[in-house]
Amino acid sequence: MDRSRPLARRPLVALLTATALAATGMTALSSAARAADADLARNGGFESGLDGWSCTAGATVNSPVHSGSSALKATPAGSDNARCAQTVTVQPNSQYTLSGYVRGSYVYLGADGTGTTDVSTWTQSAPDWQRLTTTFRTGPSTTRVTVHTHGWYGTGAYHADDITLVGPGGETGQPPAPPTGLRAGTVTSTSVALSWSPVSGASGYAVYRDGAKIRTVNGTSATVSGLSPSTAYAFQVAAVNDAGESARSATVTATTATPDSGGGDSGLPAHALVGYLHASFANGSGYTRLADVPDSWDVIDLAFGEPTSVTSGDIRFDRCPAAECPGVESDAEFKAAIKAKQAAGKKVLISIGGQNGQVQLTTTAARDLFVSSVSKIIDEYGLDGLDIDFEGHSLSLNADDTDFRNPRTPVIVNLISALKTLKARYGDDFVLTMAPETFFVQLGYQYYGTGKWGGQDPRAGAYLPVIHALRDDLTLLHVQDYNSGPIMGLDNQYHSMGGADFHIAMTDMLLTGFPVAGDADNVFPPLRADQVAIGMPATVNAGNGHVSPAEVTKALDCLTKRANCGSYTTHGTWPGLRGLMTWSINWDRFGGWEFQRTFDGYFG
Repeated sequence: MDRSRPLARRPLVALLTATALAATGMTALSSAARAADADLARNGGFESGLDGWSCTAGATVNSPVHSGSSALKATPAGSDNARCAQTVTVQPNSQYTLSGYVRGSYVYLGADGTGTTDVSTWTQSAPDWQRLTTTFRTGPSTTRVTVHTHGWYGTGAYHADDITLVGPGGETGQPPAPPTGLRAGTVTSTSVALSWSPVSGASGYAVYRDGAKIRTVNGTSATVSGLSPSTAYAFQVAAVNDAGESARSATVTATTATPDSGGGDSGLPAHALVGYLHASFANGSGYTRLADVPDSWDVIDLAFGEPTSVTSGDIRFDRCPAAECPGVESDAEFKAAIKAKQAAGKKVLISIGGQNGQVQLTTTAARDLFVSSVSKIIDEYGLDGLDIDFEGHSLSLNADDTDFRNPRTPVIVNLISALKTLKARYGDDFVLTMAPETFFVQLGYQYYGTGKWGGQDPRAGAYLPVIHALRDDLTLLHVQDYNSGPIMGLDNQYHSMGGADFHIAMTDMLLTGFPVAGDADNVFPPLRADQVAIGMPATVNAGNGHVSPAEVTKALDCLTKRANCGSYTTHGTWPGLRGLMTWSINWDRFGGWEFQRTFDGYFG
């Protein structure tokens, strides 16, 4: 999916000069640690992964390290400087020394929220481990300070290790009161949604199932998944702060549902309108609040969850900041809007990837982190499922991977495994959709991977093994019939964007099936009509390949009624075609809701 993010950056030289002056000014402070001082940084050597740290684009590595067996590696990209931060409890009016070892170009170490002067020290070039250190004094009412490290835009990866914050420990105070109002919401055969009232002074909440702590969350809701059908469970929650954990709440019990008999469609209407909502960024279409999305939209894909690095598997969903998206709702309002949409029968999904979110699950560790991080997003926001929108170089096939029914390439095998795990974890009601480009699907009729003699683009047809392996779990496939080059249809003619014939030919291939790379003994089987929606751009601004409402209607007539067809002859009639997908809801609003009105006018 196309998008752009406006970048607002200070000139590098000016910022480095200002930072250097601030660091130099702070060196006059004493760095001597008192006898009672202690190292307050948690997991400063990154021996426990990123535990205690919040990183936009970081992961732990085993080499190079300054000491121990692990270190941080973080890679700035685009408008992200790969910041890793940790908030530490401190004492007011106290002296602290912040130190750490770094490698790389333009690496920073600093502290925010000191209550006096925030500090930062940096190195322009550190080809080997170099120690950075700075000192600060907390303000008269400061009890929490955030320490951080980051790089600089476009200068490559940096490493950090053995970060320490030495000074007197902060007063932890008393644990918070126990939560009240615990209640069970939506119950499926494998999950129970819980919510409770907020507790003053709590920084998080521990969730217990049958007396055992199963997770800690930041908000006042959680969906407990991976449960057995037709089984009673007892739940409690406790409030958490720096001082510890409260007593547990009163117990609430819930019995999971009896599973469906199989083959369900996750509660979608017979004909569904699917759209992407720009939730993490802004562009020329303007920001649209989730609560303002009209009722016509049956599936709302939140765009986008993106990885901390291409191969990490660690997916994060960062909502658009107010500076970039004026009028953006608060987290509480956003979550309330999700619940309201779900109460109205709509499905709200997290979409992973997009144009900028390259995801390559090259290892089983990345696969497992993908599952856990995506689950965290789904649970935090109470979402209905997941949309896979891997683009660019996320998926490609190894040279020896020639059979879509038995894939061998790690990024393919690991993605299939991850999606099956998520489906099993959340159960039959979990909505799984995919939005590949034609290059990764229909192009497979002619080319698959590098080909028998090599030399082809290894990404050709690379989605086919994923779709095939998940076809029994797949709710919707809506291929992006836009931003595409000419694609050969089953009539062995090339079809180009801009009219109904392109959508008819591309959809017919999915519903008829086709031999992969021309091999009659290697046929990709057809999908059910209720699993397929047609992906189109909402306006001419949204992407190449926009068609008029008349051409949309013509494509639907041909596929569902075998009427009003053009030059392409379909291989069947599919009145159960699920519907339409568009990039995007924001662009459709920008265009006066033309796409939505076309759908409503056709399907009612």
